Amino acid sequence: MYWACAQLESNRTRLALHCLNKVAGYEIYNPQLRGGATVARSWACRSSSPLTFSCGWWNARWQPGVVRLVMDGLVPARAPDAVITEIRSRERNGFVELPKSRGLAPGTRVRVISGPLSEQIGLLAVLRPPERVLVLLHPLAKAPLQRHL
Repeated sequence: MYWACAQLESNRTRLALHCLNKVAGYEIYNPQLRGGATVARSWACRSSSPLTFSCGWWNARWQPGVVRLVMDGLVPARAPDAVITEIRSRERNGFVELPKSRGLAPGTRVRVISGPLSEQIGLLAVLRPPERVLVLLHPLAKAPLQRHL
């Protein structure tokens, strides 16, 4: 048995979770994030849910409300048990609590430190949950840096 993720139709999440669990017999875990002042939404792209595969994984793909399985080539991508355990350890009152931001704020000058855009200077435009950022790059900027990404 191992954990994998299924992308679910957002308007049929409850049906998909019911069918995966009760009909197909998969153990499911559907962590919820508290969306700021908004209602909770499903973790991982609003409609993904990890599940274990004790029988053939292809049965999960064809359950009502399942759009697709997250694949690694021809087989479902495996999520390590440690990742699921870590997510569960962050749950408080039914919601996963994310770590606090590292002090970055929109408007902060940053330098990319790895990847194809390394050493590019940019301006932090938006922080989006969970930990996604939008940086406006300006290759000619020479201003002093405050933080590194």
